[in-house]
Amino acid sequence: MAEPDPYPEEMETLSADVLVIGGGATGAGVAWDAALRGLKVVLVDRHDLAQGTSGRFHGLLHSGGRYVVKDPIAAAECAAENAILRRVAAACIEDTGGLFVTTPDDEAGYADGFAAACAATGVPCQEIDTAQALREEPRLNPRISRAFRVPDANIDVWKAVWALADGARRHGAQVLPYHAVVSISREQDTVTGARVRDARSGAELEIEARVTVNATGAWAGEIAALAGIEGVRVLPGRGIMIAMNHRLVNTVVNRCAMPGDGDILVPIRTVSVIGTTDELTDDPDDQTVDPREVQRMLDDGEKLVPGFRQTRALRVWTGVRPLFEDTKAPNARAGGPARVETRNVTRAHALLDHAERDGVGGFVTITGGKLTTYRLMAEQTVDAVSAQLGRGGVPCSTAATPLPGSETGEHYRLSDRLAHKEQTPDEQVICECELVTRTQLEQEIASDPDGDLDDLRRRLRLGMGPCQGGFCMYRAAGVMHSCGADAARANAALLAFAQERRKGVAPILYGDQLRQSQLDEWILTGVLDVEGLPT
Repeated sequence: MAEPDPYPEEMETLSADVLVIGGGATGAGVAWDAALRGLKVVLVDRHDLAQGTSGRFHGLLHSGGRYVVKDPIAAAECAAENAILRRVAAACIEDTGGLFVTTPDDEAGYADGFAAACAATGVPCQEIDTAQALREEPRLNPRISRAFRVPDANIDVWKAVWALADGARRHGAQVLPYHAVVSISREQDTVTGARVRDARSGAELEIEARVTVNATGAWAGEIAALAGIEGVRVLPGRGIMIAMNHRLVNTVVNRCAMPGDGDILVPIRTVSVIGTTDELTDDPDDQTVDPREVQRMLDDGEKLVPGFRQTRALRVWTGVRPLFEDTKAPNARAGGPARVETRNVTRAHALLDHAERDGVGGFVTITGGKLTTYRLMAEQTVDAVSAQLGRGGVPCSTAATPLPGSETGEHYRLSDRLAHKEQTPDEQVICECELVTRTQLEQEIASDPDGDLDDLRRRLRLGMGPCQGGFCMYRAAGVMHSCGADAARANAALLAFAQERRKGVAPILYGDQLRQSQLDEWILTGVLDVEGLPT
């Protein structure tokens, strides 16, 4: 039997002013900005939105304090963007506030330099009495000697990225998750778009674009290479984070020291997250968890919160930072060193106009930066795109335009879902940890009938609380089936979700978490025999 033609003559084609490759915060931000300026936009990602670096961090909305001494440019950008996002993405942000504290393990003299650097970079900072800090956060190390208040917060990145995508759609953009780029189209010295493949159906699609934006972060070098452009060197800095089973603190707490491993604890929704290590890796898809890193993180947690090791660790995961090093800069090291200390690479972003840099038109790369600065990165990117399209006079409006859902300017509060449930006492709860209701689940399934339970997890935080899906995933699979998924597909979604949850739990199996995992396993295999279901 003849093999099917991988390049059939009849192929669906889309056309756009701007093709954005990469559906993280930066790519979705570019799509939102460009659509607001009246450009015709297509956004694609090989997976679900915010499934890469954007969705694999500790949830911190930076005040800039972390970088004031070591990376003042990045600190100043974070401070300015923090204030803007609090207005335009209010519903995605919980205003926890932040503290920088000097523990007995920190250099005492750093605090004075920290306060001076905050003033120099515009990061709001107020020193408070340590007794006040301990009243606010009684679990903190009682031996702290200095405490500074800063406007850190947490941000629900999936809620933010989907709000960006929804806003872009409302202004005419097409958003295509699960569409992987298989080739970049190029005519002589100009990129003209890309060919993408639907990961669900296998169908291919040609997208013609006047300008293509490479917003793939840690994968930016790979996409640039598809366009025939070498030298876009992104250093993937891999770090692990650990979620603990409840909010040990209600304020973001940082050690007042040079950035290091295990020096920040972020309360986000029903858990708290400690982060993060920083190791150079050769593969941006590297999700290795070294047990030694886990142990170091738990030890470091003790320095902030005594008794940290006795609390239950729920899950560990990795994220890869896109740290850009320009190989075409005058002072670039030929070929780069064999190993790089990624802590020393700037967290500032890089915008590459390849017409100027490489003589290839219609192609722009944006990489580096922080999630907190995604809006600024998108603004500068769309400015460059608009200049190429001859639309340089159209201003950016994202600093003043609220995202869908944030029009009231009210920040998210931890009690919001509980308040909703109290108003609707008869509504069935599917996930008790995160108070996800059946109505919410059915609405999300209706909006994406081809989605799986992991997609629902990201959009609703299904199974992200203390039981890690141990009870709610069975109910959710049943709701999927009642909403139209056949039994085989619902079974497959349940099994895939269980396997994904296992991956993050395996490296931290000790104490109470080991007992919880054993219970989950008994239910999964012994009571329900999920692994024996037909799929």
